[in-house]
Amino acid sequence: MIHETIVTTAACDGRPHIAPMGARYEGERIILSPFRPSVTLDNIVATRSAVLNFTTDVRIFAGCVTHCATDWPTVAASRVASVRLTESLAHAELELDELRDDKERPVLVMKCVHRENHAPFAGFNRAQSAVVEGAILVSRLFMLPADKVDREMAYLQIAIDKTAGDNERTAWGWLVAAVARYRANLEETANHAATSAHH
Repeated sequence: MIHETIVTTAACDGRPHIAPMGARYEGERIILSPFRPSVTLDNIVATRSAVLNFTTDVRIFAGCVTHCATDWPTVAASRVASVRLTESLAHAELELDELRDDKERPVLVMKCVHRENHAPFAGFNRAQSAVVEGAILVSRLFMLPADKVDREMAYLQIAIDKTAGDNERTAWGWLVAAVARYRANLEETANHAATSAHH
């Protein structure tokens, strides 16, 4: 089972980095598999630490993948050389236990050294789940057929329309705009190539 979380890391100079990332469990250990190039990967290799943040603020997922909002408040972690989201419901502090290197997608085996709960989990919301799914689609626009993206976004829109609050609507707007931007760029590139071919 893969859990969608926000992974926070810090560079050696303390600069925070925030990235949505799926985490899976192998017994007590937590597995992260970032694609290269990855600031998260670089920071974990440098500091041997990271933090898993559990949050229902889906603006963070959407903001990071669309680059609309990437600067979320963080505070220093309690036990590891990293940071955590200030507003997370809970967080787990991790240390690097094993690195299985790969030129495309290394596997980082992490052990949890500290956990904290900060706020109660109020329950699942369909619009929040829809935003997370939409964020995953946006992160894969370069590899998915346009009609698949359109079908899935149309289906997810139903949950947004029925159950979203302000945060979910904001996040969804960023995702819809990112798809439109991506397609406009593709069209512009294609038109430019066609124009160049005629000259």
